[in-house]
Amino acid sequence: MRVSHVITRLILGGAQENTVDSVIGLNRYDEWEVELIAGPTRGPEGTLEFRFNEANPALQICPRLVRPISPINDALACRDLIHRWRASNPHIIHTHSGKAGALGRLAARVAGVPIVIHTIHGPSFGPFQGRLANLLFRKVERWVGGMTTHFVSVAQSLTDRYLDAGIGRPEQYTCIHSGFDVEAFCGVRPEADARLKLGLRPEDFLIGCLGRLVPLKGQDDLVASAAEILKACPRAKFILMGDGLMRRELERRIHKAGLTDRFRLVGLVPSEEVPHYLKLLDVLVHLSRREGLARALPQALACGIPVIAYDCDAASEVCQDGETGFLIAPGDLSSLPVKLQQLAMDPALGTRFGRAGRELVRREFTVEKMIVSLHQLYLRAASEAGLSGPRAEEGRQ
Repeated sequence: MRVSHVITRLILGGAQENTVDSVIGLNRYDEWEVELIAGPTRGPEGTLEFRFNEANPALQICPRLVRPISPINDALACRDLIHRWRASNPHIIHTHSGKAGALGRLAARVAGVPIVIHTIHGPSFGPFQGRLANLLFRKVERWVGGMTTHFVSVAQSLTDRYLDAGIGRPEQYTCIHSGFDVEAFCGVRPEADARLKLGLRPEDFLIGCLGRLVPLKGQDDLVASAAEILKACPRAKFILMGDGLMRRELERRIHKAGLTDRFRLVGLVPSEEVPHYLKLLDVLVHLSRREGLARALPQALACGIPVIAYDCDAASEVCQDGETGFLIAPGDLSSLPVKLQQLAMDPALGTRFGRAGRELVRREFTVEKMIVSLHQLYLRAASEAGLSGPRAEEGRQ
């Protein structure tokens, strides 16, 4: 059966890595012929388009599918998707992200696609934005939710939020954690001179942050609290992994605070190098105020690194307070130095958190488990739509 995934862009990010891994993994099953439609990827946040080539030609670019709201481009992108799907007759459309999620589901409805699945990677509405924006996005999500056969959420907290907003019914939701190559992180070994290459000393207490340098991801909160952290942890150094529109502003703030020697901004880190950078750390700090389930948290835990996160969205589902790390209230920068000092003074505590976290991640976050869960969901949805077995092709003729 034919499946078409749609996402707005293929930057380096958790939702995008999830989608690419899903497409590649599902194509290994004889039952599925899977393509990925994405808008053009531009800017400083990197691209995952290199994952597709002549040997794996599943990627198709839709030039009009752009991230900013653009009535003309949005209408043309929807038209292009409708034409494409009327010609190719897919059995399943699987949408990702806000813009592609709305346009893709609308186009699937018009094109008469029998099964429409949408993955919720992160919330479209919440306390991170104003009342009018929340009202608008809730209305849009309810509208396109009525065109959705089934929802996949990457965390239970996202399912709860969408149901509370009146989007879909409980039986329409399946929670499938965003999987990754866990053993690539579990098996990574520390490199003897890796810190020295970054101008760091072995005795430095290294605090890391992995994510795009954009508003709401929390790097600005880490920079703002750095002076107080250093009072509590004089050995502290900071490494920011990622790039984005806020990089120059963060560099300006760091310089203004006289902390240039304490920070390393290493820019975009290729996916295959992320485990090696995480293994350098003593703790990963993730202060995002808008997230589904940040991939950086289970990735750090897979490396045996404890985590500290804002208690928002799905962070508690992997950063289990007092078990795999510490949760703090969003914006509570007074608690951050205290928790970091606790880890700096008690290395055995961090080791215990990391060990428990690694066990959790191995159970719940493997890419293999994610692909099997999607495969089973597709089979169930196809059966409920009367498309399983030999009837599948008949139903699309």
